[in-house]
Amino acid sequence: MAKENTNRDQEMADQIDDQENGTNGDESSELEQVTAERDDYLDQLQRSRAEFINFRKRTEQERQRLGEMFTANTLAQFLPVLDDFQRAVNAVPENDRESGWVTGITMIEKKFESILERAGVVTIDALGQPFDPSVHEAVATEPGTSGQVVVEVYQKGYKLGDTLLRAAMVKTGDPAPGTQEEPKFEA
Repeated sequence: MAKENTNRDQEMADQIDDQENGTNGDESSELEQVTAERDDYLDQLQRSRAEFINFRKRTEQERQRLGEMFTANTLAQFLPVLDDFQRAVNAVPENDRESGWVTGITMIEKKFESILERAGVVTIDALGQPFDPSVHEAVATEPGTSGQVVVEVYQKGYKLGDTLLRAAMVKTGDPAPGTQEEPKFEA
């Protein structure tokens, strides 16, 4: 009888082990499934967060670019007014240069130039420079010349940072004798 009890106890223990192993198998696969689902959600969260950060950077860059374009466009509209002030001052006869109204127009011109300068607008240095179609607009060329150098400036050009507000309107020709330089090549 003791042998039967031992066999029965062994069978019961085996059944309990089988049940536990089966239950552990189910718990193990359920745990793996929950872990995989958690990893998937974490991955989606990280991707969404990265997409949002990139979106925020793109919109900030776009906003900054639009602001720069608006500023450049607005400042470019004031350039003809500055040209008119400069032409007015240059057209005054020498004997009238000391009159009050000419002094006033000159002061307005200087104030206008300083406002543009504080905004970051710079004049394109053109006279005597090699002709560069990206910043110069050639409206005339001296006959019989190669047109490599700016020999006269009809209208100043302006830049705001790297943005061209207006190209300089120039006349091209050959360099003056004795000032011809070797072309400079960048490495």
